[in-house]
Amino acid sequence: MSTDNSPETSTGSTAPGASKSAAAIDRAKAQGRSALIGYLPAGYPSVEDTIAAGIALAENGADLIEIGIPYSDPVMDGQVIQAATTEALSKGFHVSQVFDVVRGITSKTEAAVLVMTYWNPVVRMGVDEFSRRLAEAGGAGLITPDLIPDEAAEWMAASDKYGLDRVFLVAPSSSPERMKRTVDASRGFVYAVSIMGVTGARTSVSSAAKDVVAAAHAAGAERVCVGLGVSNAGHVREIAAYADGVIVGTALVAAIGEGGVDAVASLTKELSTGLTKEEA
Repeated sequence: MSTDNSPETSTGSTAPGASKSAAAIDRAKAQGRSALIGYLPAGYPSVEDTIAAGIALAENGADLIEIGIPYSDPVMDGQVIQAATTEALSKGFHVSQVFDVVRGITSKTEAAVLVMTYWNPVVRMGVDEFSRRLAEAGGAGLITPDLIPDEAAEWMAASDKYGLDRVFLVAPSSSPERMKRTVDASRGFVYAVSIMGVTGARTSVSSAAKDVVAAAHAAGAERVCVGLGVSNAGHVREIAAYADGVIVGTALVAAIGEGGVDAVASLTKELSTGLTKEEA
């Protein structure tokens, strides 16, 4: 079983087959800051807009980009993301188009691009087929919110075969045993859910996030990134003090819906001001 520890050269650049996500986070760390990870739903408002927004994210301070696959029955998405994914599906978005989005972004930027998806669409396409196509598109790996390591044997094999990162989630409710198992199974980083419940912008960040990050680090995780509830530079600064990466979703989705790609660019630039660990 592979761990979060990915093979890297002494300069911090990735060796062949090494983790793209780990390399991106480590580059940020070498600059004295946390990594910024931005989430966008594929196909919203269009496939072309998702690609343009992803490029804008990378050009304005994002180190990693999550591209979400619209899903008809999301269990952890808040209203803003649900509305966006529903619109994408109503316009005819197909799962295979996510590879076009990934390729469109990776061909123009250096950012690590991961796909965030519930597990059913991957199974429907075929785990090996999905993994192969993601790797061919330049993708870094998958974030799988509803897949636990115990049930991920097929994904573990495919991710090893195609050199992809596998990002599992941990939460305030994770037992020490579950935390250790998840950390050991992850590659690239571990996704720490800061609150119990669905995604959405909030006025404050749960204090539980710091405890989850500490527990993941104690269980051996080299890189832990925090998501759910991050919506402004103040939140970013708060989390950057203890996490290796800060994940922003809802605020960016709202931005593209209200102001298009330009709004995504300006919000990303603003969010990135909170990344430096030395700031109070």
